[in-house]
Amino acid sequence: MRLLLDANLSPRGVASPLRKNKPDVLALAEYASYEGLPGPEVLELAAAEQRILTTRNSRDFAPLARQWTEAQRSHAGLMLVRTLDHSQFAEIVDAVERELSQRPTQEQWQGITAAF
Repeated sequence: MRLLLDANLSPRGVASPLRKNKPDVLALAEYASYEGLPGPEVLELAAAEQRILTTRNSRDFAPLARQWTEAQRSHAGLMLVRTLDHSQFAEIVDAVERELSQRPTQEQWQGITAAF
């Protein structure tokens, strides 16, 4: 699985544990060149690299996902972390892994938006 963690998710607390089972995790917060990247560009990046985007920014990304659907554009998958605080690293990792186990192939995520 190929994941992209939005800048609002901790590289150490979330990306590192995910990499133990899912080695292809790109965490935006690890790269200065991605700092301040607007939401639409983050979703474009995820789609271009065929990565499932995981973010706590549902306020911006839920409408973006809807816009993409209405425009008949497909993304590689989107996970919206709504109910967990950014400091609940273990809970976020568990939730992401649980979501991935429900759709275990990259293809099954195409155009899917999941929220937890």
